[in-house]
Amino acid sequence: MARSMPAIGGLLAAALTWAAPAWGNDPGAWTPFSGGAAQKSLSGQAYDREFVREWEANPPRGFPTLAAGNLEAMKIAIKRYGDIVAQGGWKVVPDKALEVGMTDPAVGLLAERLALSGDLRDQGVSTYFDYGLEKAVKRFQASNGLSPTGIVDKRTIVALNVPASARLKQLKLNLTRLQEFARAMPKRYVVVNIPAAQVEAVEGDRVVSRHAGVVGKIDRPSPLLRSAIHELNFNPVWHLPPTVIDKDLIPRGQEMQRKGQSVLSKFGIDAYDGNGRKLDPERVDWSSAQPRGLTYKQQPGKDNPLGFLKINFHNGHSVYLHDTPSESIFGRNFRAASSGCVRVQGIEQLAAWLLVENGGWSGERIEQIKKAGERLDVKLKRPTPLYFVYITAWATEDGVVQFRRDLYQKDGIGATAAAY
Repeated sequence: MARSMPAIGGLLAAALTWAAPAWGNDPGAWTPFSGGAAQKSLSGQAYDREFVREWEANPPRGFPTLAAGNLEAMKIAIKRYGDIVAQGGWKVVPDKALEVGMTDPAVGLLAERLALSGDLRDQGVSTYFDYGLEKAVKRFQASNGLSPTGIVDKRTIVALNVPASARLKQLKLNLTRLQEFARAMPKRYVVVNIPAAQVEAVEGDRVVSRHAGVVGKIDRPSPLLRSAIHELNFNPVWHLPPTVIDKDLIPRGQEMQRKGQSVLSKFGIDAYDGNGRKLDPERVDWSSAQPRGLTYKQQPGKDNPLGFLKINFHNGHSVYLHDTPSESIFGRNFRAASSGCVRVQGIEQLAAWLLVENGGWSGERIEQIKKAGERLDVKLKRPTPLYFVYITAWATEDGVVQFRRDLYQKDGIGATAAAY
């Protein structure tokens, strides 16, 4: 429906006022931006790749996703977005790369869009892309799970153009999801928010550490679950799970066998028959049914996909938290790349926190075990509650409204919020 100029003006004014508590006088209060040096001209490299990798791999601590205090913030956000939708939502930002210093009609639409969501405040809407608008773009990017470069690239434009009505639906749906958890959370727990690909260690309603994660692929989703972490395996043996055997190992074994090669020999994987006898890798016939009746293990080492640490919790999905030898993946914005398990960046810090009640554990001791390659299994004296949740929208007590891509399209709004 058409919107009158007074209606738009009223919404912009309200949005700017509403947004003020979110950032105070410090636009980087929630987001440790690295400053102007991080960005480069769109005519050359879009932005400093090292900055992007650092941001993705080290998410700021912020507020706990499942905090009870977020419920009231969510209700305020729902009312705010309801008003935006009632006035016709926001206009589409053209698919055009934008950066500070540019003058273009699309900049005016960008400014109007960011003012409505509360990311832009204390300035009028203009067609000139100034440093105030750049800060607003960074705020928007950070609160939508994107690297805060301040440059409006394709991914940012897709996120900007998710309709206000879809965002409102997400907020309402996720309020229900949060209500299942927030009022009854234990004092000390770990939560994996799958759409955010993030892991939080929370104690006393405070995020002790927040870690980038790698979650399940679209066709191999990480499950929703509630459990408790009970054991840590240092330098573990990898027991290949059924999904990996079926979808990865056997097809690769067949492909390599046709070339006269052995997948087991190449990747250092041992195969065992039903009696537990280790088989000669050359005797496994990948073109037959034989491989499906075998079990497979990979010993600790640099090629072991579990890295140096596996964190166990009881569940019926054969999933766990673990380290990885492929650290570079944490520097990507899209991190749905596993077979359902969750890889954890900076897992040493999480391990030290989990082991605090076991006594005598420190970051230095964990680092020594890592360097030595020592095989060690440690049971926690007190299991730590663990939650795998699916939260795509939440608001925090500081007034910031967070959105993440609807990775597995569970929100019922189609692909519109899953494509960036």
